[in-house]
Amino acid sequence: MTPAQRRRDSSAPSGEDGPRTADGPLSRRRLLGASAAALATGGTVLGADPARATEPPSPPSRAGTELLLLGTAGGPPPVTTRAGTASALSVRGKVYVVDCGRSAVTQYGRSGLRFQDLAAVFVTHLHIDHLADYANFVLLAAHGASGRADGVRSPFDAYGPGPAGALPDAYGGGPVGTVCPADPTPGLRTLTEKSLEATAYSSNIFMRESGTADPHTHIDVHEIPLPPGTGADPLGNTAPEMEPFLVMDDGTVRVSAVLVPHGLVFPCFAYRFDTPDGSVVFSGDTAPTANMVRLARGADLLVHEVIDLDFYRNGTGYGEALLHHMAAAHTDVTKVGPLARRCGVSTLVLTHFAPPDTFQVPHDSWRRRAQRGFDGRVVVGDDLDRIPLTRR
Repeated sequence: MTPAQRRRDSSAPSGEDGPRTADGPLSRRRLLGASAAALATGGTVLGADPARATEPPSPPSRAGTELLLLGTAGGPPPVTTRAGTASALSVRGKVYVVDCGRSAVTQYGRSGLRFQDLAAVFVTHLHIDHLADYANFVLLAAHGASGRADGVRSPFDAYGPGPAGALPDAYGGGPVGTVCPADPTPGLRTLTEKSLEATAYSSNIFMRESGTADPHTHIDVHEIPLPPGTGADPLGNTAPEMEPFLVMDDGTVRVSAVLVPHGLVFPCFAYRFDTPDGSVVFSGDTAPTANMVRLARGADLLVHEVIDLDFYRNGTGYGEALLHHMAAAHTDVTKVGPLARRCGVSTLVLTHFAPPDTFQVPHDSWRRRAQRGFDGRVVVGDDLDRIPLTRR
């Protein structure tokens, strides 16, 4: 029986591929009871099966802070058991999205979040697996959820990298082509504008048929400037040692960032959100770095990417260049626990899994190896997991 068949069989207990709380898999019978209990007590629960749902899931409390994992897959391939990497932080009725991987807009709605509460989107870096649904927050979410008046009410802010400024040589040297030689390293502002230009016909027709607004009115883009004197170099040291710097403070949430190393990508950010209920750090894509320790020191939740390097090294047939990238640009699951301990966080949340499909590496394997060297709580993330933020 395939994992998909197991999920559809309501009489069979679910294994690693079935619905989950943060503490382990749930059977179908236990899911209803666990869902009710979690909603009543602020626990963690997977969202409803969209094929069986009869009403939207309950939104997060407007009196607290909750982390929602919209998608947990790492890498560009469109796998079937996880949506692309994306997270949301609901803080006292405001929602902040971090990265916009494949299906992020759909997952946002499935989670119970309201588009009218969207305050800001933060992009860690400009790889497509973190951007696939970015434009859809502008072009689709403004229309609102089907059957509900829930479109974006006012412009939301988008924060992310500016232009890299230069392209590095290819790994191993040798000639390589360049897409758009006239502007080969655009930043978030150009990416946004070109996306709206490419879909202009659709927007222009909607504006004439149904009176929708120009999509430019839905978003306000901010390219994050680097502090002077960082010594960062798109062709060399992309993430020198640095102290966290302020990105945004809206009176509810204070967001700070550091540069992190992610192969040839520049700039690549990790973000820290300080809220009235505690602190949450999102690693984005990164190799182990002391900058992460500086950013995440004393945080309540560390949401960190993981890769199983042994999986890729053992018979997958991947070439040397890709294996080198994986080792140099990501954090092996055996190293993330000691990193979390150095940060002094209480809870480590694993996401952006590589390999991404849930049947490739068992949940218990991820948890067991991440727990080594860390005595706090480890959550092996699944799509639509919800984790309330509670201070220690």
